[in-house]
Amino acid sequence: MLEFTKSNIRMWSRLGECAVFGLAVTDVSGERSNIVALTADLCSLSCLDKFKNSYPDRFFNFGIAEQNMIAAAAGFAKEGFIPFASAQGTFASMRSADQVRVNMGYMNLGIKLVGLASGFSLGSFGPTHMGLEDIAVMRAVPNITVISPADCTATVKAVYAAASNTVPIYIRLTGTMNDPVVYNEDFNFEIGKAVTLRSGSDISIIACGSMVYNSLKAADILQEKGISVSVIDMHTIKPLDEQTLDKACGAKLVVTVEEHSIYGGLGEAVVHCLSRRELSPRQLIIGVEDFYPHANEYDNLIVECGLSSEQIAKKIFDAFSKITK
Repeated sequence: MLEFTKSNIRMWSRLGECAVFGLAVTDVSGERSNIVALTADLCSLSCLDKFKNSYPDRFFNFGIAEQNMIAAAAGFAKEGFIPFASAQGTFASMRSADQVRVNMGYMNLGIKLVGLASGFSLGSFGPTHMGLEDIAVMRAVPNITVISPADCTATVKAVYAAASNTVPIYIRLTGTMNDPVVYNEDFNFEIGKAVTLRSGSDISIIACGSMVYNSLKAADILQEKGISVSVIDMHTIKPLDEQTLDKACGAKLVVTVEEHSIYGGLGEAVVHCLSRRELSPRQLIIGVEDFYPHANEYDNLIVECGLSSEQIAKKIFDAFSKITK
């Protein structure tokens, strides 16, 4: 098992979530001889070179043929293997949507599909490579568990948890190299159980993926204004941790933050869940609005879409001010 030491966590942070996925799946494969790794020509991006060298008979590169990769992963799953299939998030979810729907959803096969570089990670290539709708696609397919780790430490945890789980899982990886650290030590990760990182009474921020770190920084800004804020890492978007969500409803305002479209993602999952309550606090969804940003570097796209910690804090402050007048 990879050790959750401070030096390892710093190294993982420098590498980014995509590369750390490859390290983690290689590590867990030493204990599980039935794990196979499939990739759509992203061996280097996902650091699967080590897996390829260690277990060449269990590594398969399909080139830019994501649909075929999912179909092959279904065959492996049917024969008792644990397939980790990886592709860029936008192509893993949408180019192969039919294969995902039939093999992971309808057939309920235990494929672990890893969406690499989701969100704005490859934003310099333009909207075709921006994975901003993948949560919505995967949430809509029955039987699929959707996970979005907050940082590289959580990515390792997610891979280990997925390897021990028989259900079909989509792991959404966000951010770039030099990924900010949310978890600087080992922690308890359980699929379907959120992690409360900070407690507060006025506002509950529920975030996933890269936006967990930005939400923590936004909470610091709001705290300076005398506002008490809790921050929850809702790493599993489907199924939601409704128990933790119920506790979050003790606040005056519930906010969701995600590097994803405001349609069909974490925000709408939370709103749908809260709509079943008799009484719920006001809600605010922060994410990418209904447009396609132009090609740009990651940090610039985050600012363009209003997802920096300062912008998140301002949006929350403005919304909170309106309901507390």
